[in-house]
Amino acid sequence: MADKRIFLSLAHMSGHEQRFIQEAFDTNWVVPLGPNVNGFEKDLEGFLGENKRVVALSAGTAAIHLGLLQLGLDAGDEVICQSFTFAASVNPVVYCGATPVFVDSEEDSWNMNPELLETAIKDRIAKTGKKPKAIVPVHLYGMPARMDAILDIAARFEIPVMEDAAEALGSEYRGRKCGTFGDFGALSFNGNKMITTSGGGALICKDDETAARTLFYATQARENRPYYFHEKIGYNYRLSNISAGIGRGQMFVLREHIARRREICKLYTEAFAETPGITVKKNPGKDFDSNFWLSCILVDPEKFGKTADEIRLKLEAANIESRLLWRPMHMQPIYAKNAFYGSGVAEKTFGCGLCLPSGPALTNDDIATVVKEILR
Repeated sequence: MADKRIFLSLAHMSGHEQRFIQEAFDTNWVVPLGPNVNGFEKDLEGFLGENKRVVALSAGTAAIHLGLLQLGLDAGDEVICQSFTFAASVNPVVYCGATPVFVDSEEDSWNMNPELLETAIKDRIAKTGKKPKAIVPVHLYGMPARMDAILDIAARFEIPVMEDAAEALGSEYRGRKCGTFGDFGALSFNGNKMITTSGGGALICKDDETAARTLFYATQARENRPYYFHEKIGYNYRLSNISAGIGRGQMFVLREHIARRREICKLYTEAFAETPGITVKKNPGKDFDSNFWLSCILVDPEKFGKTADEIRLKLEAANIESRLLWRPMHMQPIYAKNAFYGSGVAEKTFGCGLCLPSGPALTNDDIATVVKEILR
């Protein structure tokens, strides 16, 4: 049993956060705008590259919502979504009055299957008489999706892409940062993500115009008048200057966090290399460079002797937190009647997968304890 609780993915501070927070208090910038918000956005733009613009928001969910809103979703529209993901990737579609249509994943990346994506688009056109309004691929657990194939299909059918990179800050596909491929990209800074602002997110925009429009909608869609005047529905989605101060401090250790999570995945891979029935999730090929936000294993109960959930329960008894994989959206009661184009990959993977402790503050001894308890 672990002497202390080993958590799945705790926030890890750089030591710089308090300085930026104190500056916010000292200057009375304790509202959803200010130097920390501007500075955090610039830091993210510098990290992501590709001449993108970033708007800091209250959550990654808010980012997806505002991205979809600007793609013109209306009631009755359909949006192609990855089924194997967290609900926050999908719920904003419903916020806009549209309907999610689910697509299964590839076996190697666990992300949207391009062949099934094209099948779904053609079938929706045949059945409804119109093409889907948007595509929402996800970089699950930090693993990049095959964005070249997805973007090629999107371009041929002239469908915009809302890229969910909430778990993939720092991941790269063919040398390009995840979140910078689509018409919009979403990031999350929740407490367990690569970096945190306590709670928060950001929308990656292609230019100044779309960034300004995002800011407009995120601040209640107030028109430029000397009084409050509204022609559109807006939202209270801006990140606070205090939370952004945490984000600025976190940028000092972002690259360090990415490197450490990749190292942790390597430690698990080496530790289980000779263990029948346990396979550590890895990059499918040279085009993929995951941040390994969470290190995941697949468990074959016939070879290992225990199921993924039995391992989870044993780890919990040993004071170690782990988590089963996301239950696919087409298996959720709220979306059970939605169209789904699948081959069984998401269901199979969900049934045998487990997320292991992966936080950057974990020591090699912590990882060794996790491995020991699993093998025991």
